[in-house]
Amino acid sequence: MSEMIYTKYERAQLIGARALQISMGAPFKVELSQEELEQIKFNPIEVAKIELAKGVLPLEIVRKIPRLVEVQVDVTDDKTQKLQQL
Repeated sequence: MSEMIYTKYERAQLIGARALQISMGAPFKVELSQEELEQIKFNPIEVAKIELAKGVLPLEIVRKIPRLVEVQVDVTDDKTQKLQQL
């Protein structure tokens, strides 16, 4: 299937949810050097943006589309995982 494009609202939701996890002590899904962390000032939002750009977020988006179709998008590989009729 083709690559999924996230809306600005989905991106904000993904980044915000992951930044909250990071701020609560969750481990990073990417390796960042001490230099890189100092450059982004240890900001969990910036870390979440980096994780989203590299496609390693442990989250997924569920899109509800009209006509009773639900699409589940796995963020880690940017492909539609499941398409089911309700």
